[in-house]
Parts: sequence; structure tokens; C-alpha cells
Amino acid sequence: MIRRAFLHIMSSLKGREVTLDPNVPLAYLFGLSLRKAISLFRGALLSQKMVYVGRATRIHCVKQFFPGKGVEIGMFCQVDCLSKSGLVVGHSSKIGDFSLIRVSGSLSDLGNSIRIGDNVGIGDFAHIGGAGGVFIGDNTITGSYLSIHPENHHFDDSQIPIRLQGVSRKGIRIGCDCWIGAKVTFLDGSVIGDGCVVAAGAVVTGQFGNNLVLAGVPAKVVRARGCA
Repeated sequence: MIRRAFLHIMSSLKGREVTLDPNVPLAYLFGLSLRKAISLFRGALLSQKMVYVGRATRIHCVKQFFPGKGVEIGMFCQVDCLSKSGLVVGHSSKIGDFSLIRVSGSLSDLGNSIRIGDNVGIGDFAHIGGAGGVFIGDNTITGSYLSIHPENHHFDDSQIPIRLQGVSRKGIRIGCDCWIGAKVTFLDGSVIGDGCVVAAGAVVTGQFGNNLVLAGVPAKVVRARGCA
């Protein structure tokens, strides 16, 4: 009875069906329920929205934060939504602990936007900038230490400090239903299609189609999914 009630409540709050391993003890469920209630209350205080927010997390410029139903942000995160088009996080998506999400890197030239789809899971210690625009499609999951940088510095003139030579911003796009391994880096202008798998430690710099397995520095196609 208690398990069914827990599943019903969580499914309603998340906006999707939630399943539970039968070996999870009731004491753990009670503790989890309490933590969820506290994080939901904290989210309401910090963002004036129904979003789960972990301990010691900060959200800045909440008027440009647009979370869907059942969004979770882990502990010790910094989320700065200041930008031209804001931070959008889709239904039932989660950002892991100790993550930094910053749409703008400069007050003199605001970033574009970060748009995260539904049912996206981003691992702990992620670093996502949004200067040139970032899109992450529905149902994509990532390992820890994801790094996304949609901006690049010009450096051709050796007589001028690099920081004064300006930047290029092409943006980054990650398709739906992708699996991104731990410590993967996406650089400005990179694109991967739907259904791609990116091996741990890869650095993605190019543009790739759907259902590919990528690996290496820089990342290259290893094979297509479904092909041995």
C-alpha cells in the first residue's frame, strides 16, 4: 500500500510513470520522500516554480528560468539564467550535483539560450555554457563531467591579447535519445544527430548524423548503431 502510494505521488509529480525495485526498503522510501518534499519547498522559495532543488544550490535570474513538470536540480549547483532567451528545462529532466549551468559568460555580450528537452538526465559535475546556444534533445542521458562550450576565442593576431580579439558563436546541438559517456566535451559548432552514443573522454568538434557511435580526440565515427 505504501509503495503504491509513493509511486502514485511520484508519477503525478514527475509527469511520467515511476517504477520501483521491490528490494527498496520502506525506511529508504520515507527518507527519500522527506528529502523530495524539502527540495520541492526549496525550489519554490528560490525560483517561485515547482522544481526540485538540492541543498546549497543557487538559481540566478529566475525570470528567465523555464522548467517543466518534475524538473530536478541537484545539490551544490550554480544555475545562472541571465541571457537573451533563457534556460529551458523540459519535463522530468534532471541536472546532477555540483553542476554549473551558465547561459551567459559576459555581461557585455549576453549568451543566447540553453534548451534541455524532456526526460534528459545530466550527470554530476556538468559544465554547460550557453553563449552561442545549446540544444539537448529529449531522452538524452549523460555521464558525469559533461562539458559544453558553444563559444570560441579568435587568436590569429599575436600582437593583441586573445581576450581582446573577440569570439565566434556557432552553437551546439545534441540530438534526442543520445547516450553521452563520462567526461565528454562538446566544442563550439559541434552537432550530433538522434540516437548517437559518444564514448567516455571524447572531444566532439564536428557534425555527425543519426545513430552513430563516436569516440576519440577529436571524436570520429567508430560504427553505426546496429552494426557489429
